[in-house]
Amino acid sequence: MDIKKLVKKNILNITPYIAGKPIEETKREMGLKEVIKLASNENPLGPSPKAAQAVRNSVLTMNRYPDSNSFYLKRKIASGLELNAANIVLGNGSDELIDIIIRTFVEDDENIVTADITFLEYEIISAVYGRRVKKVPLRDFKYNLRAIRKNIDRKTKLVFMANPNNPTGTYVNKCELEEFLRGLPGHVILVLDEAYDTFIDTGDYPRGLDYITKNNIIVLKTFSKAYGLAGLRIGYAVAKTGFTKYMEKVRQPFNVNLLAQEAAKAALDDNSFLRRTRKTILEGKKYLYRSLEQMKLRYVPSVTNFILIDVGKGSLGVFKDMLKLGVIIRDMRQYGLNNFIRVTVGTPKENRKFIAALKKVL
Repeated sequence: MDIKKLVKKNILNITPYIAGKPIEETKREMGLKEVIKLASNENPLGPSPKAAQAVRNSVLTMNRYPDSNSFYLKRKIASGLELNAANIVLGNGSDELIDIIIRTFVEDDENIVTADITFLEYEIISAVYGRRVKKVPLRDFKYNLRAIRKNIDRKTKLVFMANPNNPTGTYVNKCELEEFLRGLPGHVILVLDEAYDTFIDTGDYPRGLDYITKNNIIVLKTFSKAYGLAGLRIGYAVAKTGFTKYMEKVRQPFNVNLLAQEAAKAALDDNSFLRRTRKTILEGKKYLYRSLEQMKLRYVPSVTNFILIDVGKGSLGVFKDMLKLGVIIRDMRQYGLNNFIRVTVGTPKENRKFIAALKKVL
């Protein structure tokens, strides 16, 4: 029996998301003792110390199911945002929230609009459910909102917008977003993915939460980046209760594990860690910019904790050569950017090692 005949047709041609290469796998394959990973936009300082302590304090309760409704975590998030807990939906990372949103709102014959170079999971998860995705080319590495609006039709239900955008590090400013919202039809929901908003250092960035009451907007947030909890997989969506009550019907029980809930609650109190993280990233970017300019390499100025770099040659070859030197970066072939790499801003030591390795490779 041909197994393919048993698989749903829309699954056959899906290209799975390619994650950043793990450190231990690289050490094993390359025979290296020291490897740095600058591929997945993780926090180079590790997790929030308060979050780590909360996990240690909770390990002996792992025999119990977690609070399915994440009551205390929702309440804490909502309090910090000056909203109600009913405005919050917790997810096993933003990936699951994207899944929940598509399953909750998009009918079989409806479509989704997003950029052609953006977070890949918007397209991949849509394809899993057989939903059509219209991909609009970026303009100068930024979301082209006028072109996106032109691609919205009566069958469009969602617009996914990563702001700031991954992998380009660019953002839609306040004026651009507000103009876009004025022309957005009432049957369309805008999903603003703000995974990297903690690293913003510009004054014209629009905070999605300022728009949720008067617009059809769902804002996505994560603990994976600035809080350093990527390994625990936890994120949340914020929206009007008219949206969240239906998303909660779709959400699986116990989707956020016990340790993730405890870590996230503690992380919300760790403001000093957030300040140190932000300082590390902003100073690290300045060093990397200077170094890349000295190497005469073109890069896309970023408001995030990563930089998209044009290396002028096949990114796969650069990726493999960097691995041999103990530096894991991200090659951009899956995004169609064959001459680009993406590098996460690391600690000063990691940044220096990256630049030294890149000079040697190029």
